[in-house]
Amino acid sequence: MSEQRAIDALEASGLPYEITRHGRVGSLAEAAAARGVEPRDLIKTLVVRRADDDFLFVLVPGDREISWPKLRALLNVNRLSMPDKDVAMQVTGYERGTITPFGASTAWPVVADASLTGDARRRISLGAGAHGVAATVPAEAALAHLAAQVADVTEVQGN
Repeated sequence: MSEQRAIDALEASGLPYEITRHGRVGSLAEAAAARGVEPRDLIKTLVVRRADDDFLFVLVPGDREISWPKLRALLNVNRLSMPDKDVAMQVTGYERGTITPFGASTAWPVVADASLTGDARRRISLGAGAHGVAATVPAEAALAHLAAQVADVTEVQGN
């Protein structure tokens, strides 16, 4: 079960975490409310393909989106893409909408948007391997555990 793999990885990390289970939600605001966090603290874990068999996780705040030019510049590549749902499942072990770096089948590198840092008390909510299941963790401790490269790689949605 994918959810258990994510929870086992969280347990092994030593990070304090809280698991939240909720039904289907229709918006970012609904999902954030169900998880007890602000929309900006609901983190999308996106799988990005750098090259054949070379992927990474990008952690994006709920109220932001990837800035492809910024991410390409950071990674010093001309082209990036997002794999289709079958490839995403194959390379992470998780379905889209449930993906998390915790317990993924491959420990791909993690890039986290710089807006996730700067507040030692901030807690973020990530997918936890199943639909409607989330893990809330201390942001900076989680990024440190994941050895995330922190950089400005997003922009406000719609810009």
